[in-house]
Amino acid sequence: MNTITSLTSLLDQAYDRAAWHGVNLKGSVRGLNAREVSWRPAAGRHNIWELVVHCAYWKYIVRRRILGEKPGSFPLKGSNWFARQGVEGAGVWKADLALLEDCHHGLRAAVAGLSEGDLTKRSATGKWTILQTIQGAASHDLYHAGQIQLLKRLKR
Repeated sequence: MNTITSLTSLLDQAYDRAAWHGVNLKGSVRGLNAREVSWRPAAGRHNIWELVVHCAYWKYIVRRRILGEKPGSFPLKGSNWFARQGVEGAGVWKADLALLEDCHHGLRAAVAGLSEGDLTKRSATGKWTILQTIQGAASHDLYHAGQIQLLKRLKR
């Protein structure tokens, strides 16, 4: 298995493939509805829905960084955190899940298209290598999957 294949596998395990560590990001929200994902543990805290859109945003940003693309326009207005109060309803929740899915597939395709030599180059921000950036993207999914699992427990 080469490094590119390992990285796409890592991204998939963190997002939607079975892995030894347990739940992945997509699995953490499976079966949840707009009302459930809108719950906040306290005022000023993020809800599950906001975590999902935040993850979609960072998949989009990482894809652009590793490809060296100029800043673009994420499908939603704003950056990093996007308020989701639950008033948006089931249709918007489903659209945001589809956005997460699209952003994952875009990132995965970008990684699959890299060469081994690309991995040691610096990403568009210049601070991290492309390899480190991709590894961080997978870690980011798992970090927020864990937060989502905790929020679900708190809600019960």
